[in-house]
Amino acid sequence: MRRIFATLAILVLAASWTSAAAPAKPKPGTKRPRRPPLQLVWHVETVDGRVVESGRGEEPINPASVVKVATSMWALERLGPDFRFETRVFARGTVDAARGVLKGDLVVQGGGDPDFHAENAFLVADALNRMGVRQVTGALVVNRTFWMGWENGSQGTNPDALQRGLTMATRLRQALDPRRWSGATRAAWRDLAPRRGFDAARPPRVQVLGGVGVDGQRSGDLLLVHRSGPLSGALRRFNSYSNNDIERIGANLGPVEELASLLRVRCDAADGEISLETSSGLGVNRLSPRLVVRLLHEFRDTCGHVGIPVESVLPVSGCGPGTVTRFYPQLASGANATSVVGKTGTLTSTDGGVSVLAGFVNTRDGDYAFCVAAPKAAGRLKSARVAEERWLVEFISRHGGPMPRACSATVGDSDVEASVIVVGPRADPSASTPAN
Repeated sequence: MRRIFATLAILVLAASWTSAAAPAKPKPGTKRPRRPPLQLVWHVETVDGRVVESGRGEEPINPASVVKVATSMWALERLGPDFRFETRVFARGTVDAARGVLKGDLVVQGGGDPDFHAENAFLVADALNRMGVRQVTGALVVNRTFWMGWENGSQGTNPDALQRGLTMATRLRQALDPRRWSGATRAAWRDLAPRRGFDAARPPRVQVLGGVGVDGQRSGDLLLVHRSGPLSGALRRFNSYSNNDIERIGANLGPVEELASLLRVRCDAADGEISLETSSGLGVNRLSPRLVVRLLHEFRDTCGHVGIPVESVLPVSGCGPGTVTRFYPQLASGANATSVVGKTGTLTSTDGGVSVLAGFVNTRDGDYAFCVAAPKAAGRLKSARVAEERWLVEFISRHGGPMPRACSATVGDSDVEASVIVVGPRADPSASTPAN
């Protein structure tokens, strides 16, 4: 009985502590306290670096996906706009071309291609069929730098390298075999077939009987090499859709601190002015609007040095799909259409949420580099974008009105300009070969 009474006493005390600690609920009809109004920060310079106007332009903000501009500059300087990633496919065994069978494992060694998808797998399957491989008796084995499909950057990347590799191998196995296709994969094939001149009713098929694995170190005999499209095209897709898997490109180049060091030097930033956690803009990063504009100048110089226009890497308002066109409709239609080339940035909750628009705007008075942002915009991102858009439209009006620029080529799929180089299998000496 003493134990029972003691337990009841503890429960009563706990309940009283809980009720005392809980915040009082607002009375019915009581209005919640209003949040402070959104406050924009901005900085604008001419193309030669003369400051035009600035509103708290030195204030550190989270630039969100505008960090992708820095990653794009890093990649263009290290790899060049025409760089192509290679994915090599090997036979760890022998090929009986007459029967269409690889007796052994199919080994895929990825070269860090950040933009390999089902469309690219279709090209690989077609090449394998043409060389006489329609069935694999062993497993499909990939290395740890083979990536396929989206993960949403560090938000979706499996930290377990083995499990991540198995996921990638499973995706490839499914894409190689139409009997394993999902609805989305079938739709991808229907889009690709006429574009590539394939018979839509007869997709290529490679059936893997032995499951999937991860190692890819013991390669075997080289069958084919898949070469991606040029890097500049991949960067444009990442920037147009603000895809966080641009981190895969960063992973090919080095640790993110190396990118931060590059920016400190190139932007002439003091210690502590630049801080990067990711190469995609996820997480907690720091740049001021002034430094974002300085980054834009450096990015433009890099594009000039490697011989490409800024518009080939960053989206233009009103030119095709993407976040600039979708988030800022007044900049994508009417007289303002095509006057802006730039990058959006959005974080829904990190650092209290933020919306950013940065880039270059063409006016009749000249071309300007700008950054405008709405910090602490969680829950009010739509209103933040409306305010940023209004600010930029008014800026354009004060400087003589908009001047259109040329649209770049439409943002294509990942197979655009990709190719497959067929090397050939090692014949199985025990297999009968067809007569010539």
